[in-house]
Amino acid sequence: MKLTISIAGLLLASLLGFRATAQVTDTTKVNAYPKREFRGVWIATVENIDWPQTATESTAQQQKELVDIFDQHQAAGINAIMLQVRPAADAFYAKSREPWSKWLTGKQGKAPDPLYDPLQFAIEQAHKRGMELHAWFNPYRATKDANYAALSPHHITNIKPEWFFTYGGQKLFDPGIPEVREYIVRVVLDVVDNYDVDGIHLDDYFYPYHVAGQQINDSQTFAKYGSAFTDIREWRRDNVNRLVKMLSDSIHQHNPRLKFGVSPSGIWANKYQNPEGSGTRGGDSYYELYADSKKWVKEGWVDYINPQLYRLLNDRSVAFNVLVDWWGNNTYGRHLYIGQGPYRIIENKLAGFRLPSQLPNQVKYLRKNPRVQGSVYFSSNSLIKNPLGFTDSLKNNYYRYPALPPVMLWLDSVAPNPAHRVAATSSAGSVTLTWQQPLPATDNEPAYGYVIYRFDESDNLITTDDPKKIIHIQYNTDTTYTDRGIIKGKTYRYVVTAIDRLKNESEHSIPILIKVE
Repeated sequence: MKLTISIAGLLLASLLGFRATAQVTDTTKVNAYPKREFRGVWIATVENIDWPQTATESTAQQQKELVDIFDQHQAAGINAIMLQVRPAADAFYAKSREPWSKWLTGKQGKAPDPLYDPLQFAIEQAHKRGMELHAWFNPYRATKDANYAALSPHHITNIKPEWFFTYGGQKLFDPGIPEVREYIVRVVLDVVDNYDVDGIHLDDYFYPYHVAGQQINDSQTFAKYGSAFTDIREWRRDNVNRLVKMLSDSIHQHNPRLKFGVSPSGIWANKYQNPEGSGTRGGDSYYELYADSKKWVKEGWVDYINPQLYRLLNDRSVAFNVLVDWWGNNTYGRHLYIGQGPYRIIENKLAGFRLPSQLPNQVKYLRKNPRVQGSVYFSSNSLIKNPLGFTDSLKNNYYRYPALPPVMLWLDSVAPNPAHRVAATSSAGSVTLTWQQPLPATDNEPAYGYVIYRFDESDNLITTDDPKKIIHIQYNTDTTYTDRGIIKGKTYRYVVTAIDRLKNESEHSIPILIKVE
């Protein structure tokens, strides 16, 4: 099959570091229910876009609200949360060198009362639901507005004012200062070292988006640090590259199993600007934001790239499908997750998003491309509002069955040993499974979780390839599970597999047959 050959070629390119440049030709066969797919959603905390609804909520209200959000996303089939933990040189986590965020408690530097750690709470709740938790950082934004008097005295703009320039009324870190890059790396490592997150995630804000009449005030920094460059634009681009490379190296040194990804602007460069660019006409990251996102993938500095493609299929200037194809041909063996925008339905600025078929057709288009491993939706509230029934279509159709995140063989290619001594007992119309934890794998990594599969007695083939047979995915080492979604009097077969931190999966256990009493 062409699809099988494409995946094999992608794996070879990943392992050897080659670039896959051929166009995707087989778009006729689509796996309606892939077993491996990244299904993410952004939960934005800046200006209380998604959570918490207000900064005056009590701890109990914040926690209940987040649990409700997670429950709704779990029901829709989401398997990854991108939680914004550092919107403006502030923190939604306790073990931070930066002050508590004003969008958490109403005043920057004020701790939650009663005290709790929002990131730790979010990790526990996400993992309990079989969802990954990626900590989302805004790397360079230090303030969201010009109300500098409201900043905490412990905010970095007050401690190191020489590290910042003002642009569009906001204070931004100056990326050309080496100490700035080192500081941002230390901020991220506070989370890497202290929290059981699954990934570190950067958004698209590097050098600022253009504001009419504004100029980036970094000429003195260039004079001091840019002697190797004759063009300030190339120097700025190099500054961002240096940070991404430093983060990649540091994150993977501190935790080799941690995923690192960036969500850049959808257009790297337009073809009219650069012959290697996409056939689009829109704002780009390479020239406008000095963010060479293609280079980060090519050099293997990121484990996934997550471009924001909040446009229509076949749009005249910035077509969703054109950009999907371009990014698909520039993955260099890394994962590609596409940022999709259900918020577009609600804002009602692009008429095509009012067609109920638009976003579902985008999902279908992504699944035709074997180099696309999933989607991330902006943002949580938009998905929960179920505009035009799109979230229902995920829940009842496209994400009807569970999916494991795609594996990252360059980080870990060793599968766990299988669970063993699986036993089953039936009582009161339910089946309880127990098993023994396997020995560590050959890389000495223990099992991180388990997947439970259920088959009807009439199923002749016992295979773990079909996600329709998955009844439970757990991210913990409990060795028991009770299945209550069954029919009394029927006979079922069960198998258990073990998964590791990066979701490599073991062979299945010996099938066990049981009749429900």
